[in-house]
Amino acid sequence: MKTSSGEREILRTTYEGAAVNVLLSAAKMAAGFACSSQALVADAFHSLSDLFTDAAIAIGVRYWAMPADEDHPYGHGKIEGAVTAFVGLALAFASFEICLGGIKALVAGEAKSPGLAAFCVAMASVAAKELLFRRTRAVAKRFNSPATEANAWHHRADAISSLPVAVAIAAAHFFPSLSWLDPVGAIVVGVFIMRVAWIVAKPAFMQLTDARCAETSDAISRIALEVPGVRGVHHVRARRYGSSVQADLHVQVARDKSIVEAHSIGHAVKAAVIAAGLGVADATIHVEPEDAPAANGDASKSTTP
Repeated sequence: MKTSSGEREILRTTYEGAAVNVLLSAAKMAAGFACSSQALVADAFHSLSDLFTDAAIAIGVRYWAMPADEDHPYGHGKIEGAVTAFVGLALAFASFEICLGGIKALVAGEAKSPGLAAFCVAMASVAAKELLFRRTRAVAKRFNSPATEANAWHHRADAISSLPVAVAIAAAHFFPSLSWLDPVGAIVVGVFIMRVAWIVAKPAFMQLTDARCAETSDAISRIALEVPGVRGVHHVRARRYGSSVQADLHVQVARDKSIVEAHSIGHAVKAAVIAAGLGVADATIHVEPEDAPAANGDASKSTTP
């Protein structure tokens, strides 16, 4: 299968992120154990979880961009939604493990005063992951890729979560009586990651369950009503399918229009909707005479100029 320029760029960015994650995970793990910092060890596992999401995207991008075929007439876009959901679940799992480890350390009174080298590694992680976030998000925006956007926020989560780790390490190092701040820092990291997991996973689950894109549906109604010959619009539905949107709607035309004229109006509506910049890849248009009863009891959603 040939790879498009967008896929190549996404893969290149993903591989860059994977390489940085390997280095950061090793550095955090080594410094965390050497300097007795549970917060930094927790952060190392967070960076390690990024590798799994990098792998998921590297594999998934080869499939979700495949064109439609006989078995998948709508394309393979939902694979991207599944990959995005996986990223969110991986984040949630990492969050749970980090919080649990921090709580256990507090209860057992195992907190120690960490070495200053752990602080330096944590700050280096903040800088590296923030740069990765900006690079990955730029690629995600350029190619309208939700999965790559989710991975970018995974990098940002790692960057921001390293900040409380650095603060906790510095405080516990210079003030040994505050050594309990190190496991507290780990718990703060876990809570933050859980929030990011929800932000990432929610739209993916909405996509996989064919949730209605309300704003897009409303915009499609307005665009269709502006097409010459359209007298009314109803039963407008739009759902996200990977990085694009699939839409279908009913448009009403004057009763005296011929089949050929009505068909032409339908094609004009489809072209206008796809060209409107809403991310609509395909639209199914049902043309019917004006004042005809709305299908499926949807008359309440009928719109006229």
